[in-house]
Amino acid sequence: METSIKYSSLEKSIKIEDNKDNKLWGGRFEKGLDPLMEEFNSSLKFDKRLYSADITGSIAYAKALRKCDLLKESEVNLIEEGLENIRSEWLSGMFAIKWGDEDIHTANERRLKELIGAEIGGKLHTGRSRNDQVSTDMRLWLRDSIRELLKCMYKLIEVIIKRSLQYTEAIMPGYTHLQRAQPVYFSHWLLSFAFMYQQDCERLLSSLDRMNVCPLGSGAISGNPFNIDRDFLAKELGFNSCSMNSMHAVGDRDFIAEFHFWSSLTVIHFSKMAEDMLIFSSKEFDFIEISDSFSTGSSLMPQKKNADSLELIRGKSGRIIGNLTALLVILKGIPSTFNKDLQEDKEGMFDSMDTMKSVIQVMTGAIDTLTLNRSKCIEALSSDMLATDIAYYLVRKGVSFRKSHELAGSVVATAERLGVEIHNLPLNAFKEIS
Repeated sequence: METSIKYSSLEKSIKIEDNKDNKLWGGRFEKGLDPLMEEFNSSLKFDKRLYSADITGSIAYAKALRKCDLLKESEVNLIEEGLENIRSEWLSGMFAIKWGDEDIHTANERRLKELIGAEIGGKLHTGRSRNDQVSTDMRLWLRDSIRELLKCMYKLIEVIIKRSLQYTEAIMPGYTHLQRAQPVYFSHWLLSFAFMYQQDCERLLSSLDRMNVCPLGSGAISGNPFNIDRDFLAKELGFNSCSMNSMHAVGDRDFIAEFHFWSSLTVIHFSKMAEDMLIFSSKEFDFIEISDSFSTGSSLMPQKKNADSLELIRGKSGRIIGNLTALLVILKGIPSTFNKDLQEDKEGMFDSMDTMKSVIQVMTGAIDTLTLNRSKCIEALSSDMLATDIAYYLVRKGVSFRKSHELAGSVVATAERLGVEIHNLPLNAFKEIS
């Protein structure tokens, strides 16, 4: 359960001086924030999802400060214990958000000071900026979330393979331009998407490597003056390496853009499969039936059974692509390093991750429970779909393919003119053609 921010009139009436200590900044300001700006500036209502990553990063940073002799061992122990208690509060829904907690970093540090005292708790941020802190948090969160997403993708591929093995001899029309082309196995159609999703997994794994770089220790823009052991931080947090340039590190959101691009391309593959399944499940085709578990009805027409699971997958592709577009517009509009615009990078990331996970799981369920109508697939086959095989037959007899293609077309035209299937044409009709 997540706690949401609620600004009551009583909270808004509290003077900023009474809450000034909540801020991680403010010493040079003579006036407090207007309550409207306080709410407008706050990101805690969505970046609270980073609470665990923020705590993990802070524990590692406290240990790094100990290596620099900026914290005593007893202080590190107190900080770690306090942060783990805060993690438990978030997890149980007991964390109390207060007016002035403008983001997850502020909220966690404010609570830490309440638990262990401002003197020790105030040392944790030594040499650290929210600029490198938030970049670290997002990389940790996205890295762990992608690993969970990959598990869902692997499960989907396993289900497709399982269903394909059940239909190794089920023949259906294959389509190009939405016109019947050549006979194919239903399993062949299913597995075409398994290979799409395999490539999607490979792309996501590749982006995971580029993402897994530690920016912590970069400070606000110009690095950390306390000789912080960044290699230690990277190892402690499970990163493969450290960022090499602090100005690049604090403003870099390419890893989020890559995730959005991956989500957009992958959800297009899901939309394509959903569209195929919607067509195949219509009464005009009737090749497959989508389970009741993944269908809905009409509030007016009692006979309707709508594969809304697939329509929603198709529809949510626009939402995912929109999140990519939104981030690219943000990045296009700002100069280098960190800018407050980057606060807007998180909601889309969270939304795309949540949406992709549900899309994958729903598609997995729809495929796992669909029913194939073999007889309808067979009925949809026609002998003109073997016209290419006639051309191949002539090729094997020594006729060039271009000529064979022309002759096979003549066979189709003759059958249509006589109103018969190709296989019912008399032998002399074939001989007249060739």
